[in-house]
Amino acid sequence: MVADILVGTCNWADHTDFYPLELERGRRQREKLSYYARYFPMVEIDTSFYGIPRPDVVDGWVARTPERFLFNIKAFRSLTRHEREAGQPRRPTDDEVRDFLAALVPLRESGKLGAVHYQFPPWFTSTPAARDVLLETRERHPDDIVAIEFRHRSWFDNDAWPATEDLLRELDCVYVGVDAPQLGSGTAPPILAITSKKLCIARFHGRNRRTWYRPSGPTSADRFNYLYSAAELGEWVPSIREAARRGTTVHVLLNNNRSNYAVVNAFDFGALLDVALPRPPQPIVDRLVERDAAVPAWVAEGTAPPPWDSSPMPASTPDAAQGTLDLST
Repeated sequence: MVADILVGTCNWADHTDFYPLELERGRRQREKLSYYARYFPMVEIDTSFYGIPRPDVVDGWVARTPERFLFNIKAFRSLTRHEREAGQPRRPTDDEVRDFLAALVPLRESGKLGAVHYQFPPWFTSTPAARDVLLETRERHPDDIVAIEFRHRSWFDNDAWPATEDLLRELDCVYVGVDAPQLGSGTAPPILAITSKKLCIARFHGRNRRTWYRPSGPTSADRFNYLYSAAELGEWVPSIREAARRGTTVHVLLNNNRSNYAVVNAFDFGALLDVALPRPPQPIVDRLVERDAAVPAWVAEGTAPPPWDSSPMPASTPDAAQGTLDLST
């Protein structure tokens, strides 16, 4: 049976030219998640990489989304060895591990936890020590879907990929296929692979070669400043469809979070993959016209999104703001 394909973006709060103006300032910014969830069935929580959210904050996110909505959540940065001491990656503290696991509880108990996403840094190379970290990661989440994203070519080049793929299969971890600038050693080739029958993930960072390594220190919005064309996204469609045809659910996530680019491209993927998304709001249509010099035919074919209550939410709800082809068998 053909499995589901779910399309969403990597965080919800950074998008501009998408939300109503009344949600762009003050306390009402926390209502962006409810508005976002009218259009998409899932999102990736990105800020958990920079700071671990309190469980009551996560409870608020759960409460503001529909029953079948899903969250993927990025692991805190020390768990992926992004934190350094004396120039060397450091292990997470016991408190960091405890607090991150506590943040997962509301998602898991509500049935809204998709995958726990471990995005490893470019200096996480294919070594025995790194493979031990992957084993430790799997053991930390015995009942969760764990997704692994690599950012170094040593996991792929010089015939390394088959061993990497076998390791992920042995650990029952989801390989995260990425679309990113093919530049230097700190990126991954565009491979989509099923390494766990539970899930397959394709993640899109944009193709901005000029800012990928951030030599002058631009923000993440600069790094991911790239609006895909429909043709570029279409390169991934056969592999995504084939993964779903083989019975594996696929998450398609857009991380090109400059302006409304990720949202525009998420709607593009909805059309390309025949995923039923509501008709996009006018700012998204305007961007499509700016890019394509015409309104795509699929825009008129979409249905209206669910009604949205534009009245302010009660102030008592806690919250925190949101803050990145082959099909192998």
